[in-house]
Amino acid sequence: MIFSSLIVALGLLPCASSARLEPVVSALPALHVADKHLADSVGKRVRLRGVNVASLEWSTNGEGHVLDTLRVATHDWHSNIVRLPLSQDRWMGKATDQHGDAAPYRKLVAAAVEACENNSSYAILDLHWSDAGVWGKQIGQHKMPDTNSIAFWKEVAAAYKNRSSVIFDLYNEPHNVTWDVWKKGGEIDEKDEKTGEVTRYTGVGMQALLDTVRATGAKNVVIAGGLDWAYDMSGFLQGNTLQDASGNGVVYANHTYPFKGDAFVTWQRKIRFAASQIPVIVSEFGPVPKKNDPNRDEWIRQVLQELKDTDLDWTAWDMHPGASPCLISGWDYKPTDFFGTYVKQALEGKLAPYTVPDTAGDRKP
Repeated sequence: MIFSSLIVALGLLPCASSARLEPVVSALPALHVADKHLADSVGKRVRLRGVNVASLEWSTNGEGHVLDTLRVATHDWHSNIVRLPLSQDRWMGKATDQHGDAAPYRKLVAAAVEACENNSSYAILDLHWSDAGVWGKQIGQHKMPDTNSIAFWKEVAAAYKNRSSVIFDLYNEPHNVTWDVWKKGGEIDEKDEKTGEVTRYTGVGMQALLDTVRATGAKNVVIAGGLDWAYDMSGFLQGNTLQDASGNGVVYANHTYPFKGDAFVTWQRKIRFAASQIPVIVSEFGPVPKKNDPNRDEWIRQVLQELKDTDLDWTAWDMHPGASPCLISGWDYKPTDFFGTYVKQALEGKLAPYTVPDTAGDRKP
């Protein structure tokens, strides 16, 4: 999510804490895509609802809240899936403050996966931060993954291949390229808005990232987000889905926020039609961050009701008090007044029904 980059830039480092979780007896069932939804090994539908938990990259620099946050998300809020944004540079020990030592970061990722599984929650390992092909520099959200992303997925997929609780999210939010480049890759130019400097790098297509994961022997379910920062799913409906002959399938991600410019009913029509054609997860969503916006309350209630009505898997952004839109107001984990409160109620099955616009029949174009 673009708002979280502000925290990286500001170097937000809250005080440390820790948490221990009691292990469960058995691992979670392995998942696979069955038609347009996720199922377990005997074909039973699995419904995944949860939150994003950013801050793994900050935790290794002094913020120790991540394991506490995972405990609250899975045990107290009843999330059965958590999306964990990762940095390819930190996984490889290339960030300047790591001094070549990837071990603490990898250990924290392993602890996070274990913490989720111990509370019966699946974990999405999301390649969130890349570097435009230059290790240790330009760490952030870029238009496309790069050649270093291949190295990242070779190692991450090998480390977590076939672990039943882990799902791989190939690249967070591709944007400002064609669907052909999205799928097959190509040369990318990115202009720095402040300096005007242009960076050119080789963008790696999503099919190549998926093939890299499968080449390790990993069959884990994979997530792929669309263009326009994972909002635009139109290309999937025009033949730009991924080929996955040797794995457990691909689910296609949608990230929706009011600032994308569509009215709720427009997003509703788009998501209903996409979900009628392909497996979909809404892996980021949140309201307008402005507290005085009169529409933010209504918008998030409509989205949550639509996700329930269409029976989609989802993870809300974000369970961190500084990664807006925020689900919690501070490290006491109090839900934010409307967004966090509504999401928590939805995860608990206690959210009251809400009337949304009637767009029956709009599943077809």
